Amino acid sequence: MPPKIHRELPTDVPPGHKEFMAALIAFTTERGTPLDLHARVNGKHIDLFKLYNVVSVRGGYDAISHEKLAWRRVGQEFNLGTSNAAAYAFALKTVYYKNLAAYEIKVLHNREPPPREILEDLTAKGGDLLHRTLENFKPPPARPIVANGADSEASGAEETKTPKEEKMEVDEPGSGGGRISRGLRQAPPQRVLFQPDVSSSRQTRHPSTQLHSSPQPAATAASSSTHPIPVTSNPSTMSINLANYEPRPQMPLTLRGVVTPGNNPSLFKERQRLAREHRATQHGRPQGGPKGMMKPGGEYSLTLPRWTALTRQAGFDGPNIYVRTLQGLRSPIPSEQDYALHHLVKISHERGDKYKFDAFPNLAESLVEYVLGVSSLFYDVKWEISYTEDALDINLLDGINGTPDILQRIQCLKRLDTADELEPKEFAHKITKIHEAGLTIRNLSLLEDNAAYLSALPQLRDFLTIALNLPSSPLITELKHYALDIAEQVTRAWSMDAGDPLYRSLLNQVDEGLDRGAILTALRAISRISMNLEESNQLREVPISVIKNICDWLLLEDEELVHACLDFLYQYTAVPQNVSFLLANSSVLPIPSFLAQLTRLLQYHAQESFTEYLISPAVPPTAALEIPAVPFDLLQQFLSHDEPDRSNHWLKAVFEEDPESEITQIALWQAYQNRFNEFTTPQTPLLPAAEFIKNVSTIFAGANAQVVNGPNSKFIIKGIRQRHAPMDLKERVYSPCHWTLPGMKPCGQFFLKPKHMFDHIASVHLGIPKTKDGSWNLNPSALPPLDRQPTDCHWAGCRHYTRQKPTSRPSPFDIGMHVKTHLPDTSAKAALRQKHNRTPATRTIVPGDASLKPGATVAEPDPDNPEGREAKYGYQIWHNTATDERGEAAGLPLTAVLVLRNLARNIPKAASYLEDGADSHGRGRRLFMMSAPAADESPGKEGWMEKLFGPLKARFAFVLAHNRSLGSHVADLMGWVEKGWGS
Repeated sequence: MPPKIHRELPTDVPPGHKEFMAALIAFTTERGTPLDLHARVNGKHIDLFKLYNVVSVRGGYDAISHEKLAWRRVGQEFNLGTSNAAAYAFALKTVYYKNLAAYEIKVLHNREPPPREILEDLTAKGGDLLHRTLENFKPPPARPIVANGADSEASGAEETKTPKEEKMEVDEPGSGGGRISRGLRQAPPQRVLFQPDVSSSRQTRHPSTQLHSSPQPAATAASSSTHPIPVTSNPSTMSINLANYEPRPQMPLTLRGVVTPGNNPSLFKERQRLAREHRATQHGRPQGGPKGMMKPGGEYSLTLPRWTALTRQAGFDGPNIYVRTLQGLRSPIPSEQDYALHHLVKISHERGDKYKFDAFPNLAESLVEYVLGVSSLFYDVKWEISYTEDALDINLLDGINGTPDILQRIQCLKRLDTADELEPKEFAHKITKIHEAGLTIRNLSLLEDNAAYLSALPQLRDFLTIALNLPSSPLITELKHYALDIAEQVTRAWSMDAGDPLYRSLLNQVDEGLDRGAILTALRAISRISMNLEESNQLREVPISVIKNICDWLLLEDEELVHACLDFLYQYTAVPQNVSFLLANSSVLPIPSFLAQLTRLLQYHAQESFTEYLISPAVPPTAALEIPAVPFDLLQQFLSHDEPDRSNHWLKAVFEEDPESEITQIALWQAYQNRFNEFTTPQTPLLPAAEFIKNVSTIFAGANAQVVNGPNSKFIIKGIRQRHAPMDLKERVYSPCHWTLPGMKPCGQFFLKPKHMFDHIASVHLGIPKTKDGSWNLNPSALPPLDRQPTDCHWAGCRHYTRQKPTSRPSPFDIGMHVKTHLPDTSAKAALRQKHNRTPATRTIVPGDASLKPGATVAEPDPDNPEGREAKYGYQIWHNTATDERGEAAGLPLTAVLVLRNLARNIPKAASYLEDGADSHGRGRRLFMMSAPAADESPGKEGWMEKLFGPLKARFAFVLAHNRSLGSHVADLMGWVEKGWGS
């Protein structure tokens, strides 16, 4: 079994965890109920957030409680284990019931939860919480406890006769498919022992003690409910005492008829019989004995001189059910043994978590001795346990050290002729009782203390060997499963060598078994050998057929079986001698395909996820050097509004938010004055400076007025910057004209539409006039003189015709058609055309852009456009496998990588065990070296490590890069591979 690696709990929490816990704490505080934030089941922390989500997805507490074994499936989400699944499931249900049930009713079902008196203060048994009210819910009655912690129902509250038994169902051969998931046998119906009340309820009255005797219980109870009248001689209080005096209530008398031969002949006859036996005993002539040991009605013993009055009149309850079953099992009376076994099955199922062998001496020994009787049904033998060292007979088992030659003795036994189809009544009854004894041991062995007690019994080891080597018959299939379950619990405390009879029997189950459940349990029992001991499990002399079967089972889509196989392989490959055995039988074992399957299991049920990481940060926009001028058409829209709307629209048009930028208040106020001073009238004055500055913070939420202290204090507005181009009232950005003549500044006029921009360039910069009908006049006589006509495109330093070196001078028409390529494309087909452009017209060119070639013609960047300035992110794809509650690797991938690591670590060591015994081809340690063969060697002789792990290195690298759960383990594996490569 893979070792557990302890690490600190992960600091990250799933989304919504903190909000859920805060709401849950607030709810329980308001409700006044305790909340266990550190609940644990089987030593594992239970995350209430995860538990609530798992239960909510399945419909809630009531839905899961109404479904059979549903809480066990919920427990599988928390990896609670399968050894005692029923107890763990109920413990998990209790955690949910105490902490989350009321919260679920309130939040998930939107109802008021029941009061805590009928919810949290009770146990988690039952369901239907949604309809539980004080009127319709009856709390279960408390079970009284008697001495020694035994239940009152166990103190003789059972029938004296053994209940009628039902025939136990026996699994058919090969029906092990459901073996692992089936539960315990159904408990027999509860019996109540009948106890006749023969004692007299009439009180004996004696005249001499009537005045001084203590009051009867009824009178005592009645008198205790009234206030006694104090004795006083004060005349002032005497009248009050007389007024408050109440007479003592009369004691009711219980009358019962005298037993006579006329009114109760049977009881009278029984008393006469007891009297005769008493007289015979006094004269030394005992008449018979008790008919039933431990039965109510009196105890008979030759050591007692006479029957006591209590025994003659009322009998006694006897011991509790635990002691009675123990004594009944040890009794030679078959009816008492049947009674004990029947109730031991029920006790082991209901109270198996508290019923310990060390509290009831000889219980385990008696059960083992009883189940040994199964051999008498198939062989001519009756096993007996001898506690002396001279146990030489074939039917005597060594109860001190165990029987090492038990397999040889079984082979020498004579087989009886038994029919599987027709069972005699006595045979069926005997096999049923043996199954009950085996089931009792199996149930009680699930408790760790009981497993430790059983591991100290040598006769149990002999029984397990005998049970696993019984003849193949459907009559004992169930008993074999019980024996395997017991072996799974106790082998962790045993050390076994290669010749141990039980070890060989377990391997035989894996080698020749056809029952999936039996194979699975046998593999688990073998893997747990010596787990609680300091010495390791060597697993020596495993047959090659067993290894081949395990390699084949790894290909199945059976997670439980594959997990058991990997646990076995982890223990097996940890020993270098075992690895050398694998390599020596490489002609029989498909080792390359076996390693390939282990590598595939590294990604078993991997979940794909993505992680985003930053490639390059966002490029901040450059600030404009001055406040942009407002176009005439936009200015007319501003002037149509009164203050403060006019100034507000102007601020939105020429400024934008930027947390890192600032502007002085005086500069902002002066720009406002310069823009609107010429349009000021007594009816439309400018805003006062204080109100104007205050409006800035109203328009831009991130802007605020600040004072920068220093030698020269400054009053600034933090959080805004001037735009490169103004924006109209519909938030459409204007485009600037970038026509720049040599030695001059750019034109800088702003236009909203490309058509207006082109009209401006053609008329102003190219000098092309328009006719009266609005068309362009390209008549040479209407154009400017040649010395005033442009000879190239001056849009942002384009110089298109200069670089092309044309043979003739371009006309204004040619230049105008070329200028259209610089204008913004706002048509419906803009996206389609931009897809084929090398440089989009709206692209922002950042300094040092390496994608642009020297001299390339590009569009002028738009400083306010965010396209091209965004942060660039990459995405890492992960294929993570299962993890436990601490975030560590778990499940099949972890065990598979540990098996691969054992092989990579031990293959070089295994060569040393084959040096003296090289095969017929002379291959020794050289075959285990990772280095390539020498030049003089034949090309077919490759090293084992290179042959086995060479094709898998790329897949290891993929798992290392994409599986964070197994990252450290795969890195360790690759380290051993590289280390072996150079050995």
